[in-house]
Amino acid sequence: MPIVQPYINGRRFAATMGAGTGTGATFAIAATAFTTDAGIAATAFPAAYAYYNFYINGILQTGDTSTVTTTTLTIPGGDALDPGTPIIVEFIVT
Repeated sequence: MPIVQPYINGRRFAATMGAGTGTGATFAIAATAFTTDAGIAATAFPAAYAYYNFYINGILQTGDTSTVTTTTLTIPGGDALDPGTPIIVEFIVT
């Protein structure tokens, strides 16, 4: 029996912490504040994905560091970081 590889693709979005609003547990960055790999403004995050990776300053973060919806990335305590700190969210879609 042949092994069939599933179709997997990544979608990456980049922004900085300065794009966020709120404080403490409510600190969030809107999907529209991110740019895509093509360098254009994002309109929303993928609605369906297998998993996502979240990077702060190029360092992969643990799963408890953020939550995501199609419109928002929430980073509790993210307001304590420098506004210029780059962040990347990578969605693995199947």
